[in-house]
Amino acid sequence: MIVIVGGGISGLSLAHELAARDQPFLLLEASARAGGVMRSGRVNGHLLEWGPQRARLTKDFAALIEDLGVCDQLITAPAGLPLFVYARGRLRRVPFSPGEFLRSDILTARGKLRLLLEPLTSRARADESVAGFFTRKLGREVYENLAGPLYGGLYASDPREMEVGLSLAHVLREFGVGRSLLLPLLRQGGSVAPPDACSFRDGLETLPRALQERHAAHIHLHKPVRAIERRGHGYVVTTDHDRIDAAHVVITTPAPAAAALLDGLASDAAACIATLRYNPLTVVHLLADTELRGLGYQVSLAESLVTRGVTWNDSLFGRRGVYTAYLGGAKNPWIADESSERAGQIAVEEFRIATGADATVLAVEQERMPAWDRTWTAIQDLTLPPNLHIHANWMARPGIPGRLAVSRRLAATLAPDAVS
Repeated sequence: MIVIVGGGISGLSLAHELAARDQPFLLLEASARAGGVMRSGRVNGHLLEWGPQRARLTKDFAALIEDLGVCDQLITAPAGLPLFVYARGRLRRVPFSPGEFLRSDILTARGKLRLLLEPLTSRARADESVAGFFTRKLGREVYENLAGPLYGGLYASDPREMEVGLSLAHVLREFGVGRSLLLPLLRQGGSVAPPDACSFRDGLETLPRALQERHAAHIHLHKPVRAIERRGHGYVVTTDHDRIDAAHVVITTPAPAAAALLDGLASDAAACIATLRYNPLTVVHLLADTELRGLGYQVSLAESLVTRGVTWNDSLFGRRGVYTAYLGGAKNPWIADESSERAGQIAVEEFRIATGADATVLAVEQERMPAWDRTWTAIQDLTLPPNLHIHANWMARPGIPGRLAVSRRLAATLAPDAVS
């Protein structure tokens, strides 16, 4: 028996992979619902997302939703929607091809000329900061207006506090980047075409709901795990009313909960995990009547706005008038201590500054994001007892596609003789 602790997308997708291999498992979720940060709901008739605003229609994602029978609920964003960065006082379109780059006003002529030196710079060093790497390779303008907000925005983090070896190196490997960032891109024609942005008619929570329904017999809600103890070559997992024998235990919870579960069982690992920093992020859903068309915008690191970025759900998925603003993160963590009213007021004011449009507040919520900053050095050589595994977005491959990929690999390790 494999016991999965936590019912977010990591735990649910691992459950699905184990079921495909006929591997016995039990998933224990402390709350009344599965899905973790993937949560959708309606406020005043408007569909809102708490957590990720969209997924990418990768091969693994497409295969999963087909298997779950929810393809008919899938919606994709219109092709060619632009992405913007708020820089030097207004929204500027992000270029995704050489032609767009030459015409773009997101960089000055000097910034574009500096970029031509990139192939002459040395390759990434594992111990340099992400900010230092992008600035050294691409120049300060590209870092502040493109690389910094687009990459750091994924984690609501400060690239000055992120190390290449801890957070960026796996991305560079995945895209076949050696010494130069630009040359591999130019060899591929110079254009960037990520998989389509997608969601579901009733929001992204459709995915965890479908996974929960498919494997309901093996998923127990309202089952907080109180302790994990060694017994022989396996474990005993204790809940409020049960003691469950497990050959393997997989922890998929956020880092603080994982550290608490490991305290006493793997004290050194628990102490390391407890040092990981999470960035506070205030999520403000806005309602605005605009003609904006695009994916949304990030904010240049050279700007003083508290807003990190805004997703335009209106043009993405036809959710009329809905815009989701992200405030704070590592750059302005103080926003988490402000009242919902004040945070909403700041979001409205800065939305007007960036877009020229008035907005009202639909909802305000506080979130926390794994920072993937230098505190991640603590878990580089993390050692766990045999048959105890961690499968979480703070450990490897954040993002929905990353979680699905790691679930598949872990299931193959846990059930090596099974045929999926």
